[in-house]
Amino acid sequence: PGSTAMDATGYPHACERQEKAIAQRQPPSNDEFQPSKLGTKEYWDHAYERELQSFYNSGDIGEIWFGEGSMDRIITWLEMQNIPKDVALLDIGTGNGVFLIELAKSGFTNLTGIDNSSTAVELAKAIAEKEEVMSLKLQVADFLHSFPNLSQYDICIDKGTFDAISLNPDQPAEKRSLYRQALHSVLKDGGLFLITCCNWTKEELVSHFSEGFEMLQELPTPKFQFGGKVGSTVTALVFKRKE
Repeated sequence: PGSTAMDATGYPHACERQEKAIAQRQPPSNDEFQPSKLGTKEYWDHAYERELQSFYNSGDIGEIWFGEGSMDRIITWLEMQNIPKDVALLDIGTGNGVFLIELAKSGFTNLTGIDNSSTAVELAKAIAEKEEVMSLKLQVADFLHSFPNLSQYDICIDKGTFDAISLNPDQPAEKRSLYRQALHSVLKDGGLFLITCCNWTKEELVSHFSEGFEMLQELPTPKFQFGGKVGSTVTALVFKRKE
């Protein structure tokens, strides 16, 4: 998801486990992680219908999922690794497409964004046109089921989509497994997967993606302190697809 459903602190309401952990001053636990309407396609369709209308009425693109710092963090990392600007890059759950627009403005030229909400893709196309970024490939696709029709990519990026899938009331564990399979299918051997997540800790994500992927690096994210311990509301990791 690209925007919508943000709380007063700028974090998505989909960050339910971490929000409860902060309120209770303790790390998140599995029994606090409950399915939610935020994991349904219907919720996001309605949310993006509101955002699309707002954009047409006032030009407002909405909030940035995890804030602008989350985009800067990833772009800076890609540039520090001297990633070629023409790498095939897929944004999984592109939402309003703003992250891809920023990547294009940073010089990246082979950018694809998918979302299972047709309204989100319509919004992303409208914003890209306003920003005069015409090189993006934006398409409606359910990542969990349409991946055989997707090309192979050098880099896949997820900024909140795995969070939303994890909240789905209908067999979320199965959907997380389908997500991992889809990711392994569309990512080239040795390809990179950058995920920004608020419902899962570093250790949990490493466990989720242990089959077929190895963690390369944890990216710095904003920290908070409780009980003399330092924690984070957001986890950002870089994985590599095993060859």
